[in-house]
Amino acid sequence: MSAWCKAVPGGVELLVLVQPRASRTRVVGEHDGRLKIALAAPPVDGEANAALIEFLSDALGVRKAEVKLVDGETSRRKRLLVGGVALERVLVIC
Repeated sequence: MSAWCKAVPGGVELLVLVQPRASRTRVVGEHDGRLKIALAAPPVDGEANAALIEFLSDALGVRKAEVKLVDGETSRRKRLLVGGVALERVLVIC
């Protein structure tokens, strides 16, 4: 099991480290106990957060409304809750 994700009632909690303004949006790997995700979007006016939510919802096959940013709105270190998905699916996709 990875330190960056854990099962919670109704879904999964993710600890993420984002790298905004990357050349493309993708999962980079694990870094410092978090899932590192490179985002093409800049960290301006919530664009990076919106891109992160859209990327995760597409990758995990859930609606964007199921991906909630819980902590780290203005930080590179974020905590998200993803509803309606099993831990095993997150580990395979990410």
